[in-house]
Order: sequence, then structure tokens, then C-alpha cells
Amino acid sequence: MCGRFYLKSDKKKIAKQFGANSAIETETSYNITPSADCMVVRLNNNNKEFASLNWGLVPPWTKPDVKIKPINAKAETLREKPYFRTAFKKQRCIIPVTGFYEWQGSKGNKQPYAIYPLNDDCFGFAGLWEKRDELETFTVITTEANSMMKTIHHRMPVILDRGDYDCWLEEGAYDLLKPCPSEEMGHHPVSSAVNKPSNNSADLIKRI
Repeated sequence: MCGRFYLKSDKKKIAKQFGANSAIETETSYNITPSADCMVVRLNNNNKEFASLNWGLVPPWTKPDVKIKPINAKAETLREKPYFRTAFKKQRCIIPVTGFYEWQGSKGNKQPYAIYPLNDDCFGFAGLWEKRDELETFTVITTEANSMMKTIHHRMPVILDRGDYDCWLEEGAYDLLKPCPSEEMGHHPVSSAVNKPSNNSADLIKRI
């Protein structure tokens, strides 16, 4: 799964990597949690734009007091599940992420790790978005873990190759929803301070 990530806001580098023309409105955060407003890249009249959406998908047909707001969508089932299939066909997005966190070990004794790109400034997570009234939301697509991630967790976010960004947004090619190569990812253990959502400093991503 993917339940926590971070983004260091270098607007010029993000704009260059994702190629959107709209203004970037985001702040650096080292502990982004579900229900937070996050920056995504999506199509608007066939042009890429940056937009701020809330993390936790809410389709337009849900009730106003809906409690289920999926932060992840399994690549293996999103084409069939009603919660995701319409967005998969029509409303795909990319989430720029400097890195993400995952936990290894048994409950009560889990070690957090920071996981980050080795060959780019950001990961581009594959995602889906929806709009209900004025509320715009998104979810991160996950897939089975690659060989590196399997040492930490059995799932991981779908991390798109930079050359596949346009194909994902424009066509939604399903074969892009696969684990990225292990050699493109770095990881190291970090402090358990990241477990507390209110903690938010660069110390959270330091190796311990």
C-alpha cells in the first residue's frame, strides 16, 4: 500500500519533470497523510495542469456522509471495481512525490523506511481522481512489490517512468501499472518519529 509520502517543493524542477504549464501551489511537507490536500498532475482540455486535490477518493455518486475514502486502488482490480473503473477510464492523474514511507516488521515493532528515486528528482505515482460537487479527490494506484520493496512490504505504489507520463494521462495504458525496477529506487531506515502525523521536519527522512 501507500499511506504516507513527502514532497520537497522545488517548483522549477517539478515543472520541468512533469511538463505542466499551470502554476504550482504546494509547500514542502515531510509527512503527507491521507485526507491532506496534495498536488497532482492531470489533463484539462488536453493540457497538463497542476491541481490541489484531497487524498482519499470520493466518487460523485457517494453519499454526503461517506466514510469510505480509499487512499489506494489495487491495479489488479481497478478496472472492475465500481469505486475506480470510471476514473480509470476518464480521470487519471500523476502525483509528484520526492519519496514515500513504508514500514517493515510485525505490529508494535515496525521500522519505518524512506524510499526515494535514484535517477530523478521525484517519483510520479499513477493515480485516479474524482469530483463530487466542489470536492476533488484522488487515490494512489498500487501494485505488487518489486524485489527491493519485498524486503519491506508486499505492495508498492505504481511509479511511472518519466517517458510514460503522457501515455498514462492520455490513454490510461493498463500495462503501465506494474512495479518499477528496483535499481531505480533507494531506501534507508528512518526514525519512528514519522509515525506521528503532526511531526513534519527534514529530520524525518534522515538515515538512522
